[in-house]
Amino acid sequence: MAELALVGKSWPVSWGDTLTKVEKMNGNSDKHITRVLFCGPYFPASHQYTKEYLQKYPFIQVDDVPLAAVPDVISKYNICVVKMMQLTSNIISSATQMKLIMQFGVGLEGVDIDAATKYGIKVARIPGHVTGNAASCAEMTIYLMLGLLRKQNEMQISIKQKRLGEPAGETLLGKTVFIMGFGNIGIELAKRLRPFGVKIIATKRSWALHSIGSLQSDGFLIQNVTDDNLVDEKGSHEDIYKLARDSDIVVCCLSMNKETAGIVNKSFISSMKKGALLINIARGGLLDYDAVMHHLESGHLGGLGIDVAWTEPFDPDDPILKFNNVIISPHVAGVTEQSYRAMAEVVGDVALQLHSGTPLTGIEIVN
Repeated sequence: MAELALVGKSWPVSWGDTLTKVEKMNGNSDKHITRVLFCGPYFPASHQYTKEYLQKYPFIQVDDVPLAAVPDVISKYNICVVKMMQLTSNIISSATQMKLIMQFGVGLEGVDIDAATKYGIKVARIPGHVTGNAASCAEMTIYLMLGLLRKQNEMQISIKQKRLGEPAGETLLGKTVFIMGFGNIGIELAKRLRPFGVKIIATKRSWALHSIGSLQSDGFLIQNVTDDNLVDEKGSHEDIYKLARDSDIVVCCLSMNKETAGIVNKSFISSMKKGALLINIARGGLLDYDAVMHHLESGHLGGLGIDVAWTEPFDPDDPILKFNNVIISPHVAGVTEQSYRAMAEVVGDVALQLHSGTPLTGIEIVN
């Protein structure tokens, strides 16, 4: 029963004694326990669902630790789920018992992968197309599109002022949508956009023709299509300005790296149609804040819908929120019951596999 008390530990509001608590819990060295560290309080469903999934296994310990305490306690853990943590080389060097660093999702830009490799630690992501994460993000993208087209913020003003029949919105029907970065999210988005009667154009690194299947969490294939079924016009990175000129809505689905940081800059937004909408469902750093602000103020940008921001949590007093044609959500595109429970199962299964010494499945190791 003593071991059962170790599973799913959550830390109190005062973090000063975090290291002491971890040391006490790890002091029973004759008990083999695999320890999983979730970094920080954000995205709480990630660690909550993982704890629920593993509650029957007293030999797996799951802790959510505040960001400031991670460097002090990371040496006690075998698996680290980074979430929003920046895992630098210095922090990773302290992770002396670490076997695996993984993301509760896809993005690994906060992890020093070279440092992890140097210290013999595997780094992995959870593929979004298997867990439903990509589908959830695609749905949120459409939500942001429709919210901007139907003028969600102005509708709330009309309700408060008891006005009927206004504002006059727009439809998705007949629009041209540019999906910039046709990966898993882009594919799921294109599937869902087809019934709206839009033209879909997209860019990606390689357009090798292949069949695209979408798997539910129960393993059933729900759709089987090809790139040609989903995209009316294809392009590469060199075509982004041209395609932006032709589009009514630009959706940023790119991975965040040195090449893509700030890619949606003043030149790019200037190349967009006047009045076109910009949606970012990927990472905040892909958009240049000053460029976005400038084009909202000038009226060139018709609307902004973002689930990710330049700084997170986003400042509720940021001046960009003064515009009625801006909709922001708190990084919840992938945070759905289906996708988060599916990802929690992946994390739980990986912890069980690591504990038993069997091959790790359900994740994509990148080093």
